[in-house]
Amino acid sequence: MNPTYNILIVDDNEDNIKVAMNILNRLNYNFSFAFDGIEALEIINIKDFDLILLDVMMPKLDGFDVCKNLKNNDKTKEIPIIFLTAKSDIDSVSKGFELGGVDYITKPFQTKELIARVANHLELWQAKKVLKHNNLDLETEIHHKNQIFATEIEQDQKNIIDILAEIIESTSDETGKHVKRVAKISRLLANLHSDMSEEDEQTIFLAAPLHDVGKITIDTNILHKPAKLTVEEFEKMKEHTTNAHKFLKKSKRKLIKAADIIAYQHHEKWDGSGYPQGLKDKGIHVFGRIVALADVFDALTHKRQYKNSWSFEDSVGYIIENKGIHFDPYLVDLFTQNLERFREIFRDRKANCVNLKN
Repeated sequence: MNPTYNILIVDDNEDNIKVAMNILNRLNYNFSFAFDGIEALEIINIKDFDLILLDVMMPKLDGFDVCKNLKNNDKTKEIPIIFLTAKSDIDSVSKGFELGGVDYITKPFQTKELIARVANHLELWQAKKVLKHNNLDLETEIHHKNQIFATEIEQDQKNIIDILAEIIESTSDETGKHVKRVAKISRLLANLHSDMSEEDEQTIFLAAPLHDVGKITIDTNILHKPAKLTVEEFEKMKEHTTNAHKFLKKSKRKLIKAADIIAYQHHEKWDGSGYPQGLKDKGIHVFGRIVALADVFDALTHKRQYKNSWSFEDSVGYIIENKGIHFDPYLVDLFTQNLERFREIFRDRKANCVNLKN
């Protein structure tokens, strides 16, 4: 016989509560609801719950503060909390997980997605209770479950990156295609690098498209100017690195941290003459060094509003000329020793359609 689960839905919008209840209306789910954070805490104080679906934006006490209260209480700290909210920005998603939420679902959500995620977390919650009751080794028994949820969290990070890449692409079709090609070039360099693992290779491929994410904060008149920038305009353009760092640095998730490093450091130069920090040689993270080369090579070989495209040979010559000046000498050697593989990317216009989810 299936266990009966008690679920609390907290949302200041009655229609949202009804939608969630209708979707999850199964015999083994008992529902309670609250319209604000204070009411939710009062209900939780007098009734036990197996899962809480928690909105973020609410009057009196928002969802993040409710979560803090619950996690600071020994009686309620283990209750799984799924944030179910319209707040989809990176800072909110990261904060939800940092506060102890087991999942973060953004509205409007898919029916099957909500059903599956709720069922998975309830199953894990039940497993934890059974194992605790029988004095079993919790970590061993739920190892497989943790792997599943770790995969889901990583997929959430990938989804965030995909969304931001699409935002970049929407600001400029040229930029959108550029970030995808840079991802492919970066993956090849990582594959050739003796100190990079397969995991590093996949990480840089997924994170590299966000190297220019800070450009969404730059005035479009500067971003799309069909001529050389003035000194003042270039100083504003340089801010795309620090602006990206400001909102990416808050996350502790692997892919977002990698994206932060790349966005912040891809304009640093091997000799220390780059920006924004003036880092030099191996003081620049290897992800930043790789994307720096990939970024420049792709920019040279493709037409921009302010310049014509260079030939493959001229672009290669520029990379070689700047070995040890702009670029990591080891990476330049890898590049020149494998030119035909990079030439394939140069020729392959289908690189514009790279699927970042692979």
